[in-house]
Amino acid sequence: MQTVQMSLWVIGLLVALALLFDFMNGFHDAANSIATVVSTGVLKPHHAVAMAAMCNVVAIFIFHLKVAATVGTGTIDVHIVDHYVIFGALVGAIAWNVITWLYGIPSSSSHALIGGLVGAAVAKGGTGVLVGNGLLKTVAFILISPLLGFILGSLMMVIVGWTFFRTPPSRVDRWFRRLQLVSASLYSLGHGGNDAQKTIGIIWMLLIASGHVAVGGAEPPMWVIVSCYVAIGMGTLFGGWRIVRTMGQKITKLKPVGGFCAETGGAITLFIASALGVPVSTTHTITGAIVGVGSAQKMSAVRWGVAGNIVWAWVLTIPASAFMSAIAWWIGKQIL
Repeated sequence: MQTVQMSLWVIGLLVALALLFDFMNGFHDAANSIATVVSTGVLKPHHAVAMAAMCNVVAIFIFHLKVAATVGTGTIDVHIVDHYVIFGALVGAIAWNVITWLYGIPSSSSHALIGGLVGAAVAKGGTGVLVGNGLLKTVAFILISPLLGFILGSLMMVIVGWTFFRTPPSRVDRWFRRLQLVSASLYSLGHGGNDAQKTIGIIWMLLIASGHVAVGGAEPPMWVIVSCYVAIGMGTLFGGWRIVRTMGQKITKLKPVGGFCAETGGAITLFIASALGVPVSTTHTITGAIVGVGSAQKMSAVRWGVAGNIVWAWVLTIPASAFMSAIAWWIGKQIL
């Protein structure tokens, strides 16, 4: 592979931009891991974000770098990657994240990044530079992750309902207020483990393109791994409160038992996806699980109009961020 000549300041700028995206990922997606535990009243918001941020960082010790490998080498042809492609991908993804955050729309930072890579790469080299297998897995999980979250969330709600059928509601509520701390922690671990690796993959791709890391190397440098996990943890710590209300209350009203089932179903989905090396959306996953919990009680418990608006945001994320990143790629060509 022919390396791309990049000055150190350009590499430093793009690494900083990638870490900014990682921070915004945590900021934007903080609601995914804490909305249910906050909306059920189990934890106050500042306690919830502190717990979630800590779990985001602790995930570094649990997950292998399979998701990072998919993003870094399995989405676009690494031979066409240069600083303009990385710049365009990150700026496009950040722009879409800012827009959806301003409007309180729980879209996917993950798919914004994938869309950003696709848009910048196609703008440079056409559709032939896309890696079909990696993109197919990612696109397939746009449907699979919320569906699996839905199935697991609703299934757990049914199992819990039958198990505690004769238990007084006050006792069930007391037990699950404690258990929800465990389920929220597990979901935050899954969130950090899957999402931090996407930025690791981007920086890994940048270092390969600049010749600082060999193609097919065992893994990226440790400073990349640590900085990405810390960045997403800090983003979660400063959390995105605009989206908490949509995730925690607008879709369906949750009690601690429902929060536990949604978070556990979502956490299982994230752990499975990370083990398979698939970059999934934590937003899609927890939304599917929350809808599953609500529909297990009764179909009318779910505000399907709100859920439908969220789905539209999912559909638009990849093409919208791809379009923005193509424009950002062109701008990068003029200024970098």
